Amino acid sequence: MNAPDKLPVAGIADVQGFADSRNIAIDDVGIRGLRYPLQVAGRDGKVQATVAEMQLTVALPAEVKGTHMSRLVALIEEWAEPMSAASLARLGQGLIKRLEAERGSIDMSFPYFIRKTAPVSGVESLLDYTAAARVTADINGQSEVVLKMTTPVTSLCPCSREISDYGAHNQRSHVTIEASIDPTRADLTLEDLAAIAEGAASCEIWGLLKRPDEKYVTERAYDNAKFVEDLVRDVAIAMNAHPAVTSYVVEAENFESIHNHSAYARIARRK
Repeated sequence: MNAPDKLPVAGIADVQGFADSRNIAIDDVGIRGLRYPLQVAGRDGKVQATVAEMQLTVALPAEVKGTHMSRLVALIEEWAEPMSAASLARLGQGLIKRLEAERGSIDMSFPYFIRKTAPVSGVESLLDYTAAARVTADINGQSEVVLKMTTPVTSLCPCSREISDYGAHNQRSHVTIEASIDPTRADLTLEDLAAIAEGAASCEIWGLLKRPDEKYVTERAYDNAKFVEDLVRDVAIAMNAHPAVTSYVVEAENFESIHNHSAYARIARRK
């Protein structure tokens, strides 16, 4: 049976729009686990295609039975802008308008790739990062945008280097920056967050290295030893100086090569 060009709506009950007598408001109701293609705005106007897993929710008044969940998918289907701090703020306001809600939020997580050039040989390769974003909006036109980036780096232990006759233990580390952004002041890209994390590490990492590059990263890490405490403090300095950042959480986890546990540090600040 062929579907009609237009679905008839007259006479079809809008059940979720019915009144509810229990007098209990719902803080967040909507959908999660929505997987959708996503365009992400990067540096220099470049746009990267990826796939995001999303959660979209709104607040529901006590007197309303249910929200219009199909409108949440329609909102993402019609979103034509590449994701940035500024476009997320606009998307959040679109959520409030479309769902006729007092407040709502959209969360998304996705893989993100940065093309990197090896430090000596110059060979290029992609490195994958784990990224996330969140926008919270309200009926008064206020939006809070959060960008989150987990960056893999190298850390080398200063204590190990100091007490050893030769060598020092090093390990791969994850630096996670979660930054609340004021999109009206300046924009901040995921590449910016990755660069801040990599600049705070003993050495950054690459997807593809030749022997001269391996020599470089080994010696660079040895000359630039960092405790996990150093990592988060150096990132915090950069976050404090950035005009677009209103608050942040920075975490560092060193996957220790001489222990079966990780070293961990965290700093959270509101500017």
